[in-house]
Amino acid sequence: MAEFHVGMVPAGAFEEPGAREADMRYTDVCIEAISYVLPERRVTTAAIERLLRPVYERLNLPEGRLELMTGIRERRFWKKGVLPSQVSAEAGRRAIEKARLAPEEIGCLLHCSVSRDFVEPATSTAVHRLLKLPSYALNFDISNACLGVMTGMMMLANMIQLGQVESGLVVAGENGGPLVEGTIEQLIRDATLTRRSIKDQIASLTIGSVATAVLMRHASKSRQGHRVLGAAHYADTAQNHLCRGGADMGMDGRNCPVMHTDSNELLLRGVEAAAKTWERVKKVLGWTNETPDAVCGHQVGKSHRAALLERLGLDPSKDFSTFEFLGNCGAASMPVTAAMAEEAGHLHKGDKVVLMGIGSGINCAMLGVEW
Repeated sequence: MAEFHVGMVPAGAFEEPGAREADMRYTDVCIEAISYVLPERRVTTAAIERLLRPVYERLNLPEGRLELMTGIRERRFWKKGVLPSQVSAEAGRRAIEKARLAPEEIGCLLHCSVSRDFVEPATSTAVHRLLKLPSYALNFDISNACLGVMTGMMMLANMIQLGQVESGLVVAGENGGPLVEGTIEQLIRDATLTRRSIKDQIASLTIGSVATAVLMRHASKSRQGHRVLGAAHYADTAQNHLCRGGADMGMDGRNCPVMHTDSNELLLRGVEAAAKTWERVKKVLGWTNETPDAVCGHQVGKSHRAALLERLGLDPSKDFSTFEFLGNCGAASMPVTAAMAEEAGHLHKGDKVVLMGIGSGINCAMLGVEW
């Protein structure tokens, strides 16, 4: 494993932004394995609406509205007491086995989900311990809302390209149950709730739980990897008020976080950020709208999917969706979708694949991969 040097900086790192965009290309980075862990507990949208029946009756809302709006039939939740680190570690273990590596070959671990065991120390330390990774394996948390894993993959790709590590893991263990259950309780208790104010809580009811891990490796060491070609990102932080969570208490199943989302405005602004990111990544990779053979993105719901693909000029038949049965699984959504797409035969060797994500903030990132 190459030594890590803090002073190692990519060429062009201090150039003007226009030049820096073209530097986000990779020649030596592969995605070696993507794994996931699904909770056993399934919760249908119909079941959630039954719990909200008193609210629906008071506001004169028809049942079935939530599934009709989002396209989400069900999502999954972990059992009470399950920690993000535990499921992240299990996903990491599966990725290491899938890549046929030993734990001591992992030089970096990034924990990138919205959910975490605690504020301090980093949840990555718990995952590092559970996986029995070597002491020289750099580990820390990355927090970037639903874009966390995408951000982690870009950071790890940079480290591999620079020769700082040969292999690394990006993991996420999203625990959406406390948010959904807390939102239901809050809606039932809130006597001031109106048809207008309930809209800010709709996004919270779409959240699901899942764990994932992405193992990335230097191309010279790769056995079965998918080559990462390049990436681009875009920030529109003037919109960071459109989706905000409550106080940082972790999401370990013992707390009930809250979230307020202006869903309509977030969709519009997020799609526009994605359009700008798509133009950047096409420039980096030399792609056109017709180049990708497949699309795997962060899953939100049917309206978001339709608006995004139309705005980017991408063929809907190339997209693979999981929101119908998993809901919005935060930072873990995109990699789980890619792993399921591969299992379903949607991704083939040699395919040009675009991986994309949008996170509240607003931040957007896209990766081009040769599968």
